[in-house]
Amino acid sequence: MLILLRTDATKQEIEAVTQRVRELGFMPHEIPGVQRVAIGVTGNKAKVAPDNFLVLPGVVDVVSVSKPFKLVGRDFKAENTVVDVGGVTFGGREIQVIAGPCSVESREQIQEAAEIVKASGAKLLRGGAFKPRSSPYAFQGLKLEGLEYLKEAAERTGLKVVTEVKDTETLEMVAEHSDLLQIGARNMYNFSLLEKIGDLKKPVLLKRGFSSTIEELLMAAEYILARGNYNVILCERGIRTFEQYTRNTLDLNCVPLIKKLSHLPIIVDPSHGTGAWDLVSPLAQASLAAGADGLMIEMHAHPEKALSDGYQSLAPETFRRLMVQLKRYEPILERTIA
Repeated sequence: MLILLRTDATKQEIEAVTQRVRELGFMPHEIPGVQRVAIGVTGNKAKVAPDNFLVLPGVVDVVSVSKPFKLVGRDFKAENTVVDVGGVTFGGREIQVIAGPCSVESREQIQEAAEIVKASGAKLLRGGAFKPRSSPYAFQGLKLEGLEYLKEAAERTGLKVVTEVKDTETLEMVAEHSDLLQIGARNMYNFSLLEKIGDLKKPVLLKRGFSSTIEELLMAAEYILARGNYNVILCERGIRTFEQYTRNTLDLNCVPLIKKLSHLPIIVDPSHGTGAWDLVSPLAQASLAAGADGLMIEMHAHPEKALSDGYQSLAPETFRRLMVQLKRYEPILERTIA
């Protein structure tokens, strides 16, 4: 349900509506917008009589929302959401690039990577410290030590930290060392983790699951927004299909479709989407053409020595060339590449 108020509704009128929502046992969500003042209602299992709200001063209409994803949908908020990650924005005119190695392997390795990312013009450094892997024998990350190396490298270069949170037990530790919390594909259905991150109110990068539909991705985001955290960035990272020549199939259909369905920004990870370094550049360019708000690129100073995902990681010179190529799209996209 969506309650629409006059554009000049007073603070007292808005508070009266939110109070009525709470009295009925539901959760109010004040939705900022240019065109209207609106309050979303969640928690109602059945249809609520509009008269509960139409009698209140300032209310002009009550709209039923039929889609299962309420808060993330365009019905609730028509304007694009811009997520601020320590002064770096997603969803506005600037397209962001997140880059770095799959895993933090040493202080020297992540420092070298950070310097390359910074010199290439990107503003966000990625690197995994807690690595959920398919095999229990694979490299699991340096954990707290890795977080400290990552934060140190970012602070030296002025970059923002993007790293994956593996579980609720280590959430606070990861949050202390990062600017943008990444929820990996394996954790998209970890509802306890989604709720905890919703309570945390820290910017979130939510990756699509291996075999998840677009609606399932949006519903996972709904878990976070329903707890009051509206700072969510979606990420398409490829889905599993019958194809054997690539690690995953990069579903670029989802970029314009999610733009149609949701106000949340969406970025693309062509590294996981293909699994092959030589496919990353063309798919990165195609992602921007599809309307992506950013890219997540795996880059390693020495891919041949990487402890994880070396084959899909760009070498420094290849990454630099990609960043130059992306700048050429600015006049066409009418946006700037960070």
